[in-house]
Amino acid sequence: MTSPGTKWWQAGLVVRLGLRNLAASRAKTLIIGGIILLGAALVVVGSSLLESVDRGMRSSIQGSLGGHLQVYDARSKDELALYGGMMGEPQLEPIEDFSKVKAALVNVPNVAKVVPMGIDQAMVSIGNQFDVALERLRADVRVRPAGGADPAIERRYQARKAHLRRMVGILRDDLAQARQIADLQGRDAAERRRAWEDLGRASSPEFWDHFDDDPLAGLEFLENRVAPQALDGGFTFVRYVGTDLDAFFRAFDRVQVVEGTRVPPGQRGILLGKWYAEEWLKLRAAHKLDQIERARRVQRRRLDRDEELARWARDAAGQTREIQLQLDPIAAEDAASRLARALGVTGPGERDLPKLLAQLFAVNEANFDRHYRIFYDTLAPLLQLYSIRVGDTITIQAPNKTGYMSSVNVKVYGFIQFRGLEQSGLAGVMSLMDLISFRALYGYPTAERTREIRELQAAAGVRDVSREEAEAALFGSADGAVSEQREAPIDDAQVLAGVRRPREREELSDRPFTQEETDRGVVLNAAILLKDPSKLARTARDVDAAAKAAGLNLEVVDWQKASGLIGQSVTLFRIVLYTAVLIVFLVALVIINNAMVMATLQRVKEIGTMRAIGAQRRFVLAMLLVESVTAGVVFGAIGAAVGACAVWLLRRAGGIPATNDQLYFFFSGPALLPRLGTTSLAVSLAIVVVVGVLSGLYPALLAMRVTPVEAMAAEE
Repeated sequence: MTSPGTKWWQAGLVVRLGLRNLAASRAKTLIIGGIILLGAALVVVGSSLLESVDRGMRSSIQGSLGGHLQVYDARSKDELALYGGMMGEPQLEPIEDFSKVKAALVNVPNVAKVVPMGIDQAMVSIGNQFDVALERLRADVRVRPAGGADPAIERRYQARKAHLRRMVGILRDDLAQARQIADLQGRDAAERRRAWEDLGRASSPEFWDHFDDDPLAGLEFLENRVAPQALDGGFTFVRYVGTDLDAFFRAFDRVQVVEGTRVPPGQRGILLGKWYAEEWLKLRAAHKLDQIERARRVQRRRLDRDEELARWARDAAGQTREIQLQLDPIAAEDAASRLARALGVTGPGERDLPKLLAQLFAVNEANFDRHYRIFYDTLAPLLQLYSIRVGDTITIQAPNKTGYMSSVNVKVYGFIQFRGLEQSGLAGVMSLMDLISFRALYGYPTAERTREIRELQAAAGVRDVSREEAEAALFGSADGAVSEQREAPIDDAQVLAGVRRPREREELSDRPFTQEETDRGVVLNAAILLKDPSKLARTARDVDAAAKAAGLNLEVVDWQKASGLIGQSVTLFRIVLYTAVLIVFLVALVIINNAMVMATLQRVKEIGTMRAIGAQRRFVLAMLLVESVTAGVVFGAIGAAVGACAVWLLRRAGGIPATNDQLYFFFSGPALLPRLGTTSLAVSLAIVVVVGVLSGLYPALLAMRVTPVEAMAAEE
């Protein structure tokens, strides 16, 4: 029986022999170690990046819309996708009464807040510059007779009339170029000739000399025959979440109002996404300049080397017509004077606004910063940069649950963004609307609309009848047949007595609504925020149990599943990384195994001699395994250190920049700043040890079978 001291001596001998053999076979050791080092470094860097992306996406989703959990009606046709699905917005069955959901879930342990939601998209009408100018002049026409000889009103009226006349001239110049290539003999030739004649009439001195004789008739002509020829304006889409705005701001601390104010409690209104406003509502020339500035500042791109930036610059230069249309003659003269001073232009061209604008937008790498500042410091104060401004009331249209179009008028109280996600389109495209307006747009009548319908029904004598009584009610029964029909005038006042006038209905719709009205109504989903996010899985089970106990048929999903394809991309990244690591280590396993086999075959004499002097097979097995494991641990540790240094250097250098808005969302900021975690190091060392053992196991088993006779035969 071997004593403990002998066992320790043998173990030490095994280790010494293994280390001696590694040192003696330096070439083999360096080749095997280099492969292990590379694999370990890859695991550390890849795991750190993956954990950082996972952390960033979790922060983005939970802090913008997702919360920790989401609930929606389990009968829904589609699964919840907060950021949209492959086929657009998911079709969700409505939760008829949110108050029941709130009452059932708010008392679940670890649930901090329950926020109602309904996500959809709708159309917003954006009038063109002609529409805006016509409306302003029409307002002056209404007050001008009452104002009499008020100099302020008269000056404003004449300035706006001159602005409209200038816009007609710009439009005629633009369309004159288009007529040179247009087909004036086609099917619509007569209509196009008539439109051109109308434009000629509107730009003639006679039209404006007699405009004051009947300004309303002149405005009607301009609105119906001239304004439609302008190509700007139209519709844009807005993606919004209808919610309890106060509860949303309390639950999601990343949301902030960057312009304007929050919607007052109990009031209807909308907060537009700042990113959405920048991308879709901003003056196009200004938007292109912003894109170039951000690409140069954040991504370090250069105008003289980047074709895309050069194309953006050309696009900006081609959008000066919008700027000219906004400026009335007085403002245009002021703009020309400012630009001439800023650009250093003197002589005949200092009053030519089109030429000055062309010079301003002729940007290159050398002058861009200066021209960008000139635009915002000199020209922008004279312009309306956004087609929708804070304080405007906009009309939002969308198909309701029955398939017909619904519309609501809501006031824009401000612009919002999510802190850390300022340049993310996935989060920044979202606007926030009050829940009462959302329900009206979705097709569920508000209390005022329900009351109005009942008043109309009562005034018209509408009553409910059963299916069996419908025929008798419509055509009369046999006993009570109508024998005589007489004509009589309809008394409108009597029929509509008691029905509210439009202004009265408008005042009712503007009244503050209560928290009870907000809670007792339709929602599509609800976000749940937890006190302790680490208990997410257990809380999800508790929420599901509480919903079933309350008789609610709800589907409970975590933040990752609720975000749809966006959240699942983390899983995709993880699969890609682990597949790459697996391939690397499989290749390493094959290479190391082959190298170890060749080395073992070259050491047949040595192994046979050891066996001849009494070394047992398990001693030889242990010696070779020590060699493999030692190489794996040593070079694995060096590889992990190299990977850790790479992560540190990458973080110190500013991380991986987000080159588009999707990456901005994934990184939860302008760059991915990887952070080294203990999990990455532990996984790396565990993998290399396993690979070392597996790669050395087969050669060691071969060595165990070597006998002294085979060793001597090999020597001969």
